[in-house]
Amino acid sequence: MHTIDMDLVEMTLDVMKYTIDRISNITPELGSPKKEEELLSLVGETVTPDGIGGENAFKLFRDVLVKATVPIDHPRHLAFVPAAPTRAAIMFDLVTSASSIHGAYWMEGAGGIFCENQAMEWLVSLTGMPEKSFGVFTSGGTAANLSAMVAAREDWKNRSVDNIGQKGLLLTSHGAHSSVQAMAKVIDADLIMIDCEGDHLTGQELQAAVDELEHKDRKRLFAVVATGGTTNAGIIDDLDTIAEVCERENVWFHVDCAYGGGALAAPSVRNLFNGIEKADSVTIDPHKWLFSPYDCGAIIYKNMELAKNAHSQKGSYLEIFKDEGAHGFNPADYQIQLTRRLRGMPLWFSLAMHGTDKYRDSIERGIELAKLAEKKIEQSPYLEMVRPSSLSVVLFRRKGWTPEQYTDWTYKNHREGIALVTPTKWKKETVSRFCFINPDTTEEDIDIILKTLE
Repeated sequence: MHTIDMDLVEMTLDVMKYTIDRISNITPELGSPKKEEELLSLVGETVTPDGIGGENAFKLFRDVLVKATVPIDHPRHLAFVPAAPTRAAIMFDLVTSASSIHGAYWMEGAGGIFCENQAMEWLVSLTGMPEKSFGVFTSGGTAANLSAMVAAREDWKNRSVDNIGQKGLLLTSHGAHSSVQAMAKVIDADLIMIDCEGDHLTGQELQAAVDELEHKDRKRLFAVVATGGTTNAGIIDDLDTIAEVCERENVWFHVDCAYGGGALAAPSVRNLFNGIEKADSVTIDPHKWLFSPYDCGAIIYKNMELAKNAHSQKGSYLEIFKDEGAHGFNPADYQIQLTRRLRGMPLWFSLAMHGTDKYRDSIERGIELAKLAEKKIEQSPYLEMVRPSSLSVVLFRRKGWTPEQYTDWTYKNHREGIALVTPTKWKKETVSRFCFINPDTTEEDIDIILKTLE
């Protein structure tokens, strides 16, 4: 019989109280980072031979360390691509961890994988991809993009013995996420980035880039990566015409919708993604605009067998189960990770609790906030839009400001706990940027931030 550790019970109650308080607080303190030396002086060494005790360790986190972080769900956190997980998703993330389910194989994780697959069916339906299209949850967009590139390259290699041993070639635009460049390095593929005349890649520009390739390089081309909502400006490539070129040239068509994918559920902008249904693979990050906790990405394939051929791992210890109930969908067969937690379960619970209509309305709210901010900026005598808002991103400038003034403004607002809004670059110019994700952000929040620019 195990004895009850009363200290552990007490600590558990403290942790749960903190968790409940934090989940219910929609405007947490906008903390800020501190230097490592300063944190060490405040908390001391925490990993010691005898331990410092759970109560003490938790107190250090609650009172010091968490205040050196920036909460991504603060309604005035409009930098980068923030996140705003639902309270339901956060709570079920606790359940996911507490349940200790291994999510690689159906044999161990059938019930949890079933939940993930229910959520995945909805994601796939948003893309309009063919009936047998499906996907798996990953750690984020980088892992999803890598999984897609590996599947695309293996498919290319398997088409001809001449391709085996050859270095593959990818095409994308300068607006593509940095992970596309990074993952091309990981798989040792060459990458050509296409200059676009406008803000987004078109089929005509893609075709011109393909036609410019030497014959030997054309034979190495195995995939094109288009973007469904750039991180910096929310721009969507001309997916329909790009799809036509990829089909004509027999090249894998991947769409990176890590940020913009949530907008597939928004009727007001769904037409901007026309052509995505023709993709061979699509990346979406639920931890961005689908209100899931970090970390949760997704990769969707038109042909799951091609993904399985690239990613399935074999091992004698994996093939010993004869019970019929042990055989089913194995997420490890379709992306780069073997060991994985069930990242899709919090999304499933939140969808099951709130319904997809609530998701649609919350995503539309982000788009509405961007348009509202755009209108206020256009009415201001000292501000001006850099380009029209796109999805939930707004790029604007403070007239007459230098890059240093943007930086000073960012740090001042953050230091005073007002907001986190960071500058970015647009065509070599330093400008300011809003990215609206959180439906709890209000018109008053926008006014508070804009007033600091006077």
